[in-house]
Amino acid sequence: MTYAQTTPPAAEPLTLAEVKAHLRLDGSDEDALLTSLITTAREHLETETGLCLVSQAWRLYLDHWPADGIVRISRSPVQAIENVTVYDAAGTALEVPLEDHLLDGTGRPARLWLKHPPEPGRCVNGIEIDFSAGFGEAGTDVPDTLKRAMSLHIGHMFTFRGVVSPDSQPAGIPDGYERLIAPFRMRRL
Repeated sequence: MTYAQTTPPAAEPLTLAEVKAHLRLDGSDEDALLTSLITTAREHLETETGLCLVSQAWRLYLDHWPADGIVRISRSPVQAIENVTVYDAAGTALEVPLEDHLLDGTGRPARLWLKHPPEPGRCVNGIEIDFSAGFGEAGTDVPDTLKRAMSLHIGHMFTFRGVVSPDSQPAGIPDGYERLIAPFRMRRL
């Protein structure tokens, strides 16, 4: 099971103006750095929680269908299944009809069931599932708790900008960050 992002989010959960207000900055000298820290904080939060904050497109590669017939998608919330493709032994793509599928996009993990999907002929990455995931198109759709965690993280990274280079961020996590994101982590037994 491999995930590949096919379309990144068109916006970030926090705007530059929101971050500058949080940090009490007026000038534009640090705008480029702050913009990169916003992206770093979002990517870190998405990695830690398995969430997609703002709408983005993904492709899930599978070698075979799960034994119980339910595909679990660990990127959530899943908004829609866009396309399912199965490859035969010759590498020919077969589009799987989606009219009889069931999707629990808000579950963690999200779950997809397809009626009678064809078996792949390729033993590696014979199945591709294209889907869109995220809370919505804009930062206003993202839960405030997650945006607060990002603000704390950006402030922490900004404070240590002279000690840790931007390409080595995030170098640390601020106090309170883990408590804010804890309810959004996916628990496993």
